[in-house]
Amino acid sequence: MGLSRLAALHGVATSYSPSADVTVSVPEDTVVAVLGALGVDAATPEAVRQSLATAESAARSRLLPPTLVVWTGEPLPAALIALPPGTTLDIALEDPCAAPPPRMRVQADRPDPAVSERGTTDGSTDPADRGGEDPADRGGEDAGTGAPPAPAWWTEPPLGVHRLAVRAPGGRTAAGTLLVAPPRAPRPPARSHGFLVQLYSLLSARSWGMGDLGDLADLAAWSGRTLGAGFVQVNPLHAAVPGSPTDPSPYRPSSRRFPDPVHLHIESVPEYGHVADRGTLDDLRQDAAALSDTVLNKGALIDRDAVWELKRQALELVREVPLTPGRRAAYCDFLAGQGQALEDHALWCALAEVHGSDWHSWPAGLRDPRSKETARARTELLDRVDFHCRLAWLTDGQLAGAQRAALDAGMAVGVVHDLAVGVHPGGADAWAQQDAFAHGMSVGAPPDAFNARGQDWGLPPWRPDVLAASGYAPYRGLLRGLLAHAGALRIDHVMGLFRLWWVPEGRPPTEGTYVTHDAEAMLAVLVLEAHRAGAVVMGEDLGTVEPGVREALSRRGVLGTSVLWFERDWAGTGRPLAPEQWREDCLATVTTHDLPSTVARLTGDHVTLRHRLGLLTRPLDQELTANAADTADWLGYLSRLGLLPEGEGDEEGAVRAVHRFLLRTPARLTGVWLPDALGDRRPQNLPGTWDQYPNWRLPVADAQSHPVTLEELAAAPRLHRLMEVFEPREDHPDPTR
Repeated sequence: MGLSRLAALHGVATSYSPSADVTVSVPEDTVVAVLGALGVDAATPEAVRQSLATAESAARSRLLPPTLVVWTGEPLPAALIALPPGTTLDIALEDPCAAPPPRMRVQADRPDPAVSERGTTDGSTDPADRGGEDPADRGGEDAGTGAPPAPAWWTEPPLGVHRLAVRAPGGRTAAGTLLVAPPRAPRPPARSHGFLVQLYSLLSARSWGMGDLGDLADLAAWSGRTLGAGFVQVNPLHAAVPGSPTDPSPYRPSSRRFPDPVHLHIESVPEYGHVADRGTLDDLRQDAAALSDTVLNKGALIDRDAVWELKRQALELVREVPLTPGRRAAYCDFLAGQGQALEDHALWCALAEVHGSDWHSWPAGLRDPRSKETARARTELLDRVDFHCRLAWLTDGQLAGAQRAALDAGMAVGVVHDLAVGVHPGGADAWAQQDAFAHGMSVGAPPDAFNARGQDWGLPPWRPDVLAASGYAPYRGLLRGLLAHAGALRIDHVMGLFRLWWVPEGRPPTEGTYVTHDAEAMLAVLVLEAHRAGAVVMGEDLGTVEPGVREALSRRGVLGTSVLWFERDWAGTGRPLAPEQWREDCLATVTTHDLPSTVARLTGDHVTLRHRLGLLTRPLDQELTANAADTADWLGYLSRLGLLPEGEGDEEGAVRAVHRFLLRTPARLTGVWLPDALGDRRPQNLPGTWDQYPNWRLPVADAQSHPVTLEELAAAPRLHRLMEVFEPREDHPDPTR
């Protein structure tokens, strides 16, 4: 009982429910290991007793949690209202232009009569007392729940992340962070459609072997002006861990905070035209053209390492060109704005060139980013540090250019960037922010109907306690950087804002457990930063989702993701969900990068592919029969709705039909998987494979699997026939077009 109580106080689950009628106990040694990663000793019964006594004493004496959330226009959190009468709140307001920051002082001059309904009179925020609460209710009440209004003594600070100091009668004090956030993230300005694409896969005639930010800007400009598209969603463009070979997955990066310069369009760098050594530069361009030719015409896979080697050499030449005074001033402003975070990232990149890309294997003194040895290396490698800072600046500029091109083309949203779940344990973020990560732990997923062994993604999790104590500074910096040039942000596995499955090192995923975040604070930071950027937020909420999570996200304006094949009346008939029953606040699509293309699903090609790779859990004939029954059910429904005028057996017509269906739903955003527009049968990623399948290395291709350039794509009749579905009509929209 003591261990369970201790675990609850620190947000560690001792059991979980994979389904409504099933409860699974977490192994005790897993709980002990996870608590240890949170800095809590539970190795022996005596250690449990001491740690529990310490935690309970802290909970009883605590005036406020480390981070407190106030939603503008909504009832105050219980901990704030429960402060003793006469308590003084001194708030240092966030103002980056003022030093010292402006302050405001508020005094709780009388008790609130509703305290007994809202929280404990001593202001305790003991998470164990929350029991099995619905995530939708964590951290405070929403407007309209019957909660009392703010007390008369309260003066609401402006939006922002403020420092809060509290002094109660009798001398008790507390200090922490006050997050004041708007109630909702921005909504899409209008219903719109757009493409979903893995940027590396979209080569143009001018690409250096893989798609780049110049191609992204061109795709946005063309699709916005010609097709009326409102957005383009891309894969994470985070900085990868360099290696031989580099991990091609965009979802296991070195840093989520900074982009990867491999995405630079070299010729668009202003200094490119002034490089003195034109001969070497021309040779590099010829090599890049040859590399692209092998991908587009000779069946080669996208080779990220080869692309980067050519671009790196070109960028070394470009860097020799002096910056103009204006460019130099802009670069200095960028360095000042990014501060320590960029310096650490660039230093990691420079050290990786010397010692390899896993900091755990570096000389002991360099494993600590704040050591004397690291400070010395910073000086010795100053030139290389500046090189990597320069690359971050150049990439940031082209990201801004892509969003400008999208908005100039009339897009309502523009570029939708993607935030991966975590980072590589040996990469830059894990090195620079070591205190914020839980050592010896990895993020994954528990066993489910699709994977009986669970999943271990090899990504170290953030420590919720460290995030809260820092006012969520690492998370705020991450979001601010990603949202700087985004019309919207997609959050992969958005359920991770609420809880994540931690797997102790050396144990199988089945022996993990859930660790909860303060979802109210995580959402408040997200909504605040999205508000500041004027950006839409959407979450990938597919698969097993804890009850209440979708409701909590929706209440804060975070759109969900709805994939056609998964939208059925699971609580009733099990048949396809009627379009009018779909949720409005979502991105509706037919498929994603982790799922089969639409043609592959319609034909069963994805089943035979998984059979060839030994990934099926049932005999091939059973899998093919089940897939055929599923698609027949959907096609029959589409036909009854009048959305399949081409009739049965028309592959291209069926692809058009499922997109007609999406337009019948109230979804705010409708996504078209770009390969679907060309009839590409191959998935970009096949979960459960590593080297058995060329994940993240395939160019966009047509129905015959022949790669297609951006120029060819823009002229492809099949693509234009599909996009006719989205053409506006002056009269009432005809769903059969």
